[in-house]
Amino acid sequence: MEFGDFWLLAHHQQSDQLAKSLATLKRVSVLVKPAEIQKRRQEVLELNNLIKTTMQVIAIFDEFEKLSLNYNLKDVPGLTIALDLLPVPSTGPSLVSLLALLRSVPSQGEGVRSSTVCAESSLHLQQAKNPANFLQEADRKINFHFDITEEAESYRRLRKIFQTPTEIMEVFKALIFTKDNVQPLIDGSTNKTVQIEVIRKRYVLLYITGLDISDDDISVLKPVYDATKKDDRYKIVWVPIVEQWTEEQRKKFEILRVKMPWYVVQYYSPIAGLKFVKEEWEYKGKPTLVVVNPQGKVENVNALHLIRVWGMKAFPFNKAAEEAISREREWIGPVVNNFHPSVQTWIKEEKYILFYGGKDNEWIQQFSKKATALANDPIIKDTLKTNIELFCIGKTAKGGEDHGLLGRFWTSIESLFFTKVHHQQVDPVTQEIQKLLSYKNESGWAVLSKGQTVVVAGHGFTILKVVEEFDKWKEAVKEYGFEYVFKEYHNKVIQSVRHCCRLDIPSVSAKVPETMQCPECPRIMETFITYKCCHIDAPANAHH
Repeated sequence: MEFGDFWLLAHHQQSDQLAKSLATLKRVSVLVKPAEIQKRRQEVLELNNLIKTTMQVIAIFDEFEKLSLNYNLKDVPGLTIALDLLPVPSTGPSLVSLLALLRSVPSQGEGVRSSTVCAESSLHLQQAKNPANFLQEADRKINFHFDITEEAESYRRLRKIFQTPTEIMEVFKALIFTKDNVQPLIDGSTNKTVQIEVIRKRYVLLYITGLDISDDDISVLKPVYDATKKDDRYKIVWVPIVEQWTEEQRKKFEILRVKMPWYVVQYYSPIAGLKFVKEEWEYKGKPTLVVVNPQGKVENVNALHLIRVWGMKAFPFNKAAEEAISREREWIGPVVNNFHPSVQTWIKEEKYILFYGGKDNEWIQQFSKKATALANDPIIKDTLKTNIELFCIGKTAKGGEDHGLLGRFWTSIESLFFTKVHHQQVDPVTQEIQKLLSYKNESGWAVLSKGQTVVVAGHGFTILKVVEEFDKWKEAVKEYGFEYVFKEYHNKVIQSVRHCCRLDIPSVSAKVPETMQCPECPRIMETFITYKCCHIDAPANAHH
């Protein structure tokens, strides 16, 4: 900039009074005298060459700065190698010398000093190799090492597209297909192929899964499909994630495909945006539903959490709907409403309900016995005219195991937790959900609700103690009411018996908060990594 100002002033000092005054201050007039130009010709030429070379090197830095913003260094090893070739150690001193040279050239009587500075600058450039030779060699080595893979290029392109979206169909093509290999979709309702133009100017729900999904996973979306199939603005598209297609996987794909009435991507290659889906949308193997609007902008990176709990009440599943639904205070109803017709009736009648379960059958039997005695106590039934219903989650009416129901319950609680935890400060509702989720792998747990309003969620040990010691607090019930006294006595038990609170969140479920407050005390919970295997393919006697 200084050099440019210098020559600009030199050209305009005769015609412009301001330029003439500035030129005097910068001693331009000294250098542009014919005798001085001839005398200092070599210095000026050296200066010109130094500036041009410096600008060339800066241009290389600038180019690699752009490349490093668009690509991940770990994905393009050649980028690191190429950056190492740049003459950083010698460029810095050259710039310092250049600045000194710019300041010394216009000065009278400083010929020795400017010559010294020129020599220093030249030395620095020689250390970086001859500028022209260096640039040619660096260009050759960079092109040799800097091999951008198709995957890295696709990732860069998708990041750019999603930052400046234009139209859903263009985004979809870039996400799924490699260049010039766009293929039709399958319409699951007719089993016929259709061109991808069917999603143009539509809201698209991208159902991204592997091939190990269950019928339950598919059934979650069917109510959404049924509710939106008459609304042409919304389309569901299944995007199967397979990194290496085999004949066996094609057969699996066909079995799953016929179960889906929505659109299906039949593309027997890894999708072009596989890396993008994994890193930007944090896909880790569990089903994900990404909501994209007609302009190709992502409105929700995983709407399945909302749908599992709230269904169409959370429609259109965007961030605004998620924010609104996260403020709901009554949450147990949506989780358990479809478990049994009796549960629906109890909730409508605003009855007290004790939902309970656990890993220990002995605890379940003991709690069931004590809770039944409490529910049938004359003070509860006759004096207070209060009905308390019991529902064991994970057990059938005949006492058998119902793992499907239990799995749906905890999946819904996890989904509920994720819809709450990222949207607001910890409130009593979020705290109760977090507390319940921490009991998932405990010997026992219970939730007392009135209709669909949760009164208290308790650990097996504390909640059993409350029920067992009913004789100690039943007189207070007459004066203060069942709900208030039950909750207060439970708080008293918690204070007397502290247990470690453990919260297991599958890392594949969603983005996990970095820190989390304990639901039972004000401390921040410690973080651990657990590797777990349930040996589901081992013999029954080997399970643990």
